[in-house]
Amino acid sequence: MRIALGSDHAGYRYKQLVAERLRALGHDVVDFGTNSDESVDYPLFIRPACEAVANGDCERAIIFGGSGNGEAMVANRITGVRAAVVWSTESARFARLHNDANVMSIGQRLVDEALLPELLDIFLDTEFEAGRHVRRIQQIDE
Repeated sequence: MRIALGSDHAGYRYKQLVAERLRALGHDVVDFGTNSDESVDYPLFIRPACEAVANGDCERAIIFGGSGNGEAMVANRITGVRAAVVWSTESARFARLHNDANVMSIGQRLVDEALLPELLDIFLDTEFEAGRHVRRIQQIDE
């Protein structure tokens, strides 16, 4: 899978850890920065990473910040992006299973580092339950 990464200074360390793990798993990583923990304006790095998903250059994106909230707000302004702030295995699972999230936003200040590998695996491996949601919409329309 081709995966875009983007972060601000507050998410830089986690971005580096995730990039290393993704490459070890055989994924193609496109890193949109930032490239240090020096203060930056996060939309400059988050928007291009998410645009890569919206235009089909990457299948998914993972974005990082202090809380992940601002990053998700920037991401969700882009047509075709469905970004979810993820803080637990349950939030990661439901983001994919029920919302078909194609962008995962993680807050380095709020998510324990030990949880990163599991969140990553869930985000990459969980399929969207499309049929179930289509049936619900049809029932509502009837």
